[in-house]
Formats: sequence, structure tokens, C-alpha cells
Amino acid sequence: MVYITRRETFAAAHRLFNPELTDEENYKLYGKCSNPNWHGHNYTLEVVVAGKPDPSTGFVMDIKQLKEIIRKNVIEKVDHKNLNIDTDFMIGILPSAENIAIAIWRQLEDKIPSGKLYSVKLYETENNYFEYKGE
Repeated sequence: MVYITRRETFAAAHRLFNPELTDEENYKLYGKCSNPNWHGHNYTLEVVVAGKPDPSTGFVMDIKQLKEIIRKNVIEKVDHKNLNIDTDFMIGILPSAENIAIAIWRQLEDKIPSGKLYSVKLYETENNYFEYKGE
């Protein structure tokens, strides 16, 4: 099995806020990440596809094609956006890094033409990342 990885970056704002809780309860749970005026991150996204190289091309999949799939289905929808209100696939989802990684997986899982989506890894900070490998 060969694993290919495409890395992309994006900047986005969000607010961790559960509407079923009061502002005080949200602040106690999420701290400054529940700021009513939002906060943001410079994210790094790694998408990994696993498979066997095609004997005629030598590729698991064309990495340029993977780049375009990620950009069209994820980056264009999240870069310099507010994940709570501007990103269609995040509407109604609390935008924790864990949930963002799952939502990105769902955006990509049926769009990979060869190989199989293996993982989505989302770096929220230099020290914190979140990885999702499907159900």
C-alpha cells in the first residue's frame, strides 16, 4: 500500500458556541474560543489517499487532481471564511477542530477517483492537530 499526502493551508474564523448553553456556560466550557466576535486560525490540512500504484501511470492517483479536488471542495469554501456562517458544509455543526476534520472528510470521501481516502489531518496550531480516518 502506498500513501500519498497533499498539504493545503487556509485561514478561517469560528466560534465555539453551543446555543443550548448560556454565554457564561459557553465561556466556562470553551474559554476565549467562545468569543462572540469570533477568533481565527491559520490551519494546515493534510489529505492522505491510500492505494496501489496503477501499473500504466505509476500513480495511486494524480496528485494534481487531488490538489484540485481539495481546493474545489474544501479550500474555496473555508479560506478566509467564517466557518459558523459562511461554509455550507459546516452550517449547524459546532466547529471544533474534530468536527471540522470530519466535515472535510465527508466533503472528499466520494470524490477520490482512485485509491481510497485514508485520513484527514487538520492542524489548528503548531502543536495541536486532529486526525480523522472515517468510521
